[in-house]
Order: sequence, then structure tokens, then C-alpha cells
Amino acid sequence: MTDLPPTDSFIGLLSAELQELKRSAEKRTYEAGQIIFKQGDVGDGVYVVEEGSVEISATVDEQEDRVLSHLGANTFFGEMAVLDGQPRSATATAKLCTVVSFIPRDEMLRALGHSPELLSSLAREFSLRMRHFDRRFIEEILQAERFTLVGRFAQSIVHDFKNPLNIIGFAAELAADENSSTDLRLEAKSQIARQVNRLTNMINELLEFSRGSARSATLEPTNYRQFVEQFLKEIAMEVAEKSVKIECANPPPAVTLALDPGRLLHVFYNLVHNAVDMMPDGGTITLRFCVGKDDVVTEIEDSGPGLSPEIAPRLFQPFATHGKSHGTGLGLSICKRIIEDHRGSIQAHSEPGRGAVFAFTLPVPCENNAGSIAATE
Repeated sequence: MTDLPPTDSFIGLLSAELQELKRSAEKRTYEAGQIIFKQGDVGDGVYVVEEGSVEISATVDEQEDRVLSHLGANTFFGEMAVLDGQPRSATATAKLCTVVSFIPRDEMLRALGHSPELLSSLAREFSLRMRHFDRRFIEEILQAERFTLVGRFAQSIVHDFKNPLNIIGFAAELAADENSSTDLRLEAKSQIARQVNRLTNMINELLEFSRGSARSATLEPTNYRQFVEQFLKEIAMEVAEKSVKIECANPPPAVTLALDPGRLLHVFYNLVHNAVDMMPDGGTITLRFCVGKDDVVTEIEDSGPGLSPEIAPRLFQPFATHGKSHGTGLGLSICKRIIEDHRGSIQAHSEPGRGAVFAFTLPVPCENNAGSIAATE
């Protein structure tokens, strides 16, 4: 909704002929709430507000009535249907007890034909009014996009948090069960702690990404095989509920890498959940590992429909999604940042007849670096 300013250059003293039209125009009085004309009516004339207030509204999507503007004294309305000869595009309603001057269409067109000054003034005011509406329209579109994005964020957060919260709930029941053994209770408590850390990392990554701030990576020597096997153990129950199984084409390498385990775990969860989402009827996720001279390559391939050529070049850009109805388009961007903070790289591809393949590298530390390397079989 927008309040249009008084149109002094049109209503004022620029045109003696218009003032004459106003003096001879029919004065009409409308009570508060009374309709002056309806959307779809014949455009039979122009109205000038002398006293009171007029609300202009329109029906959109055949259901919703939308208020477009409020008009006060020294403003005009109804000119569009007069100029183009089309039915009224909106409804005018008196908001207060309102007095208007009604200038019939034929008289208005005759006056415009005889007065270039009046026509120029009307064209200028009409242009200013359209600019005013355009600015307001753009503001509302941006606002709607912001609300849509907030909704997508909320939906995505609820979706992503559901799995760890379910695990916490299940583990809490197990820990509270009097029939549970001591070992089961200890495992349940450990599971709860891991899922709380997982949620914390998810929130931190999202907040810091949205702020545009860089998060320092705290890297520590970590046995990569143990890290991956622990992840597979934790996620097995989640994917099994979706009729998805995870296989390793070869064992994870038992090499010590410099990792931030909490943040790297976010990458694994995100990539696997993306794969699960692309296979609503179930399927298989395959992990492959390759140890090179300078880095370890990890591939995660699903048996889904693969990536479309259109999305592939911008897959890791913020707000780019690839078929997830609940996605914000930030998950892969965050993964990219995390991998790059580990001084690695990430990419994706798919071949005809195969699913999507996401591959990322993690550097193998040099022997003279702190927390060094060495394979520990």
C-alpha cells in the first residue's frame, strides 16, 4: 500500500480549462465505506478528491483483495480507464465522508485535446505516479523474497535438525530405561553429546556463513579411517529409515590428517543427506577413497537421477538448489567453505545413466608439519 502525494501541478493553476471543468463538474458525496466505482466498471470519468480520503484496491489471484493506495485531498483517480477506454482496473472506496468532483470522460478528453498544457501536466503526473507505484512494487517484491527466504531457512533448519533431535530423543529414552545396561547408558550419553555438538556446529556454520565472516579452522591430527567409520556408524540408522544403504567401495585409508572433526562431519552429513533426498524411493550411496602423494580424495556417489547440466556450474554458489523443495541453497556453499578451510577442494559431476558424484580432497600433511602424517595400519 502507498499514499500518493497531492498532485498540485495537475490540480493547481496550470490549466484554467481544468479549473473551469472542476467548477462545472458534478460534486458527489460518499459516506465512509461507500464504493465509488468497482473493478471492471466502465471508465466513465475522472474523479478529483476535494475533501476526505479514498482507498484504491484490486482483486489479485481471483481471491485476495489488495489495497494499492490511499488518496487525500487534491489528488485525482480514475484517469487510466478514461485514457485507454478499458474497464476499471481497481475499486475506489471512500474511507471517510468524501467529496469528489466528477469530470465525465467525454469532457475530459475534449479538454485534453484542446489544451497541450493540460495534456502535458497530466502525462507528467501520470508518469510520477507510475514511478511511485514501481518503487513500491519493487520494495514489496524484495520484502516478499526476504519472507520467502526466511521461510526456506526455517523449513531447512527444521528438516536438518530433525535427525539429530530424533537420535537425542531415542538415546535419552535408552539412558533413562532402568533395564538398560551400564554400557548402553554410557553409549546413549555419548550419542547425545555427539548429536548436541553436531547441532551446535550446524548452527555456527549457518550463522557465520550468513554474516559473511570467516571461521578459523582448528585442525588437529585425526585418524581418517576412525573418523569415517564413526560417521558411518552414526548415520546408518538415519539412512536406513529412508530405504538407503551406504557402501564403501574400499576401506577408508588409515592415514592421519589435520582435520577439524566437527566441521568436516558437517560436510559428510550434508552430502549424504543431499544424496538421500535425491532418492525418495531408496537407493545406494557409495563411498570411495584414494590416497595420492599430496592428498586424500573422498568420493560420495548416489544412485539417483544425477545432476542436470544447467545447475552443475553454479552448484556451490549461495542460494543455488538442485531439486530439494526444502533447501536454502546454502548447504553446498558451506561445505565448500569448510573444505577450503582445510586447504582442500570440492567438485561434483555426473555421467549419463549414473547418479551424482561429489568429490573432495584433504591434504596429507608434510612430515615436518605439526601432528604429521604416517599411515597407521
